[in-house]
Amino acid sequence: MDLRRLRTFVTVAEQGSVSKAALCLHISQPGLSRQIQELQHELGLRLFERIGRRLVLTAEGEQLLVSSRTILSDVSSFAEQAQLLKRGDTGTLRVAASPIQIESTLSTFLPRYAERYPGVKVTLVESAGVATLAMLERGEIHLGIGLVDTAQAEDRQLAISPVRPLELMAACHPSFPLARGDDLDITQVISHPLLVSDSSFAARRTFETICRLAKVTPNILLESRAHHTNLALAEAGLGVAIISSTVQTHRYRLRTLCITHKRKPITEPLAVVWDKRRALPRYARDFCDLLAAHMRKLFPLPRPRAKEAAVGPRKAGK
Repeated sequence: MDLRRLRTFVTVAEQGSVSKAALCLHISQPGLSRQIQELQHELGLRLFERIGRRLVLTAEGEQLLVSSRTILSDVSSFAEQAQLLKRGDTGTLRVAASPIQIESTLSTFLPRYAERYPGVKVTLVESAGVATLAMLERGEIHLGIGLVDTAQAEDRQLAISPVRPLELMAACHPSFPLARGDDLDITQVISHPLLVSDSSFAARRTFETICRLAKVTPNILLESRAHHTNLALAEAGLGVAIISSTVQTHRYRLRTLCITHKRKPITEPLAVVWDKRRALPRYARDFCDLLAAHMRKLFPLPRPRAKEAAVGPRKAGK
C-alpha cells in the first residue's frame, strides 16, 4: 500500500475536487487523478462518484476514509516517535542493581535523572554479580550496576563506566570502645563482636580477604542478609557492623569509621556495565555520567585517602 495514494485519497475527499486537492498537495491534476485510479485498481473498489463538478465518496469510500485517516495518523505518530528516539531523549531504560544500590543511590538519583530526561521510562531489576552479567548478555537489561572484574568484563564483551568506589566501613554506637579518629586498622576491629553480612555480599567477601591478608581471625557475633538488623544491633551497643560505604546509616545513632589495612582504606571499584555489542542511546550514556557525578556528591572520598586508596579484590558482587 502506497501511503502517497492514501494521502491523496483523503485530501480529495476533504476538498471535494481534483483541482483543489492538487493545489494542497502541490502536484499536477493528471498526476493526482492517476494516483486515485491506481488506488481504486489496487483495492478493486470505486471510491468516488462525480456529481456535477464535485467528487463525492461512494459508500465504500466513506468507510475506507475513516481507516485511511487512522493509518495516516499512526504513521505520523510513528515518524514523530522515531525522531524523538533519534534525538536520544526518550525511550525505555532497564537497569539492574543490588537492593543496597537501589536504596542508597538510585532512590535519590532517579528523580533527578527524570528531571533531565522526562521522556525516558526507567525500569529497575534487583540483581547482583554474575546474574546481572547474564541478563546483559541475554539482552534483558540495558545497564547493570555492580562490582565487576575488568578481565571478566572483557571476556563477556562488556563495557565499563566506573562510578565512585566503595569503601569498607565499621559502624558502632558512639560510646562503643573503639579507637578515636576516622580510620581504624583491621587489627583493631577483629577482636570486637562483629555484625557482618553473609558471603553473598561483596563487602563480606572483601572483609574476609583482608582478614586473611592481615593473618587475623574475626570475632563474628552474627551473619545476616539484612543490613538494618546489623545496624540496629550496632546501635544497641552489641557489636561493630561491617558495611559498605553506600549502606544507609542516617536512621541510626552510629559512628562510622573507614577500615584500613597498612594505613590504606579498603576499596572496591563500582561500575556501570553494558554489552558493548549493542549501541546505547544518548540517554543511557548520560545515565552513566550523571550517576557517577551523583555518587561523588553523595559519598565524597576524603582527599588525603583517595590518592593512596588500596583496591580490594575485584569480584562481581553486591
